[in-house]
Amino acid sequence: MNDVFPSALDEAKWRKSTRSSDNSYCVEVAVTPDVVGVRDTKDRAGGALVFSRSQWGGFLSALRRDS
Repeated sequence: MNDVFPSALDEAKWRKSTRSSDNSYCVEVAVTPDVVGVRDTKDRAGGALVFSRSQWGGFLSALRRDS
């Protein structure tokens, strides 16, 4: 996780995760050329976790391996 690029997400387009449901466990993801942000749908002003594209790719690869 990296908090160096929070301003990189200021103009980012956020989308609700396809894995989110109608319950209280919803997240939004924003992908930029440099970073990926993840935030709570219900608390958009609460900040975001910011990952490099390579960190995010590693996370997704691990999910695919474990599914």
